[in-house]
Amino acid sequence: MSSIGGVWWRHLPRDGNPLRHADPPADGRWQRGDTVGALYFAKEEETAWAEWYRGLAERGMPPEMGLPRDLWRYDIQLDEVADLSTGAALEEHGLQRPRPTQRQWPAFQKVGKTLWQAGARAILYESAAHPGNLALCVFVSEEGTSGLRPIPPPQTIEAPPPRPA
Repeated sequence: MSSIGGVWWRHLPRDGNPLRHADPPADGRWQRGDTVGALYFAKEEETAWAEWYRGLAERGMPPEMGLPRDLWRYDIQLDEVADLSTGAALEEHGLQRPRPTQRQWPAFQKVGKTLWQAGARAILYESAAHPGNLALCVFVSEEGTSGLRPIPPPQTIEAPPPRPA
């Protein structure tokens, strides 16, 4: 496990609490909500929007239905981060490179649960919706959201942002 630090991005519905997670926790690529909650971040703003467009497409929703949103920057300082951002690291866990589909999630969720139970606070990985770019799953448990500091103010997005290349 390693440490991670720096500025990361996350979008959420306008006027939402930037450290809130769904209650009950929702499922994500690396975790099942009935096991542990998580917040997901992108290293680049474009990656955050690529993941947003992917999620909307999977639900068959037009972008306008997901707006307005607040785009937040976060200062993230975490230890105990599992780095699965390379093909070799994924292969060690029996995983393939992420693809933009929820059909892949069960295998990733199983690995995420194992890593969380082994003490990982987060998983660093390659974005499925924006290959070559990093994303971060931060598990939210008894420790809460220590190591995550929102940087106000958020940018409110009223119209669909450009689709990342």
